[in-house]
Amino acid sequence: MRIASWNVNSIKARLAAAKEWLSETAPDIVCMQEIKCTDDAFPRLEFEDMGYNCAVHGQKSYNGVAILSKRPMEDVSPRLPGGNGDDHARYLEAAITCDKGMVRVASIYAPNGNPIGTDKFRYKLDWHARLATHAQELLPAEEPVVLMGDYNVIPGPEDVYEPKNWLTDALYQPESRAALRRLENLGYTDAIRACHAEPHLYTFWDYTAGCWQKNRGIRIDHIMLSPQAADRLVTSGINKHMRGRERPSDHVPVWCELDI
Repeated sequence: MRIASWNVNSIKARLAAAKEWLSETAPDIVCMQEIKCTDDAFPRLEFEDMGYNCAVHGQKSYNGVAILSKRPMEDVSPRLPGGNGDDHARYLEAAITCDKGMVRVASIYAPNGNPIGTDKFRYKLDWHARLATHAQELLPAEEPVVLMGDYNVIPGPEDVYEPKNWLTDALYQPESRAALRRLENLGYTDAIRACHAEPHLYTFWDYTAGCWQKNRGIRIDHIMLSPQAADRLVTSGINKHMRGRERPSDHVPVWCELDI
């Protein structure tokens, strides 16, 4: 089973590219982030015509997450537990029955957090703390869990073209990187790094300053696997070519295959 994640940076702007990518790669489950539309504005019929069931947790003009699945979804839960009053559409979770059991997936769009030293950065760290708490709460059920999406965290110097340029950015702060390690310490596995040890694997290239042409990228889109999911990991990858397509998102899809 192929499970993928993509920050599309507006599904309205990226609909043609998304349909082309789905036709080419045929993932069984897709988590999308930054759809930037309300639930009723999501192009559900377009994806249903391609054989996908859709779950959407949207927000007008900002944020927004979705899950597409070729199989029926159950226990669909929007919003990350905790954070009273947090109305940002950043988290969507669902359970999906597979040939050899089930898998629980979550589409994640974590806060950016810039500039540091502000309420935005504190919100980012609080949000990641809530994610870690929920991730831990999912473990006792011993289900395969896939927490995937745009974490807005650069894990280490091997995941950025020039680390010194990011020392004052929220994505590369020690506290931000520690938030991702907290998931690893709970037992979650970075699916990309589990299969690819080489440095300079990127998932995001800014639109400005020729970042794509000069390969000045960062890796901030991650697939974190619970122990039961990691045991079933076959391979993983990054669809870098999508950044070179017409009217691309600044992110590219990441994916993994599980024997499930």
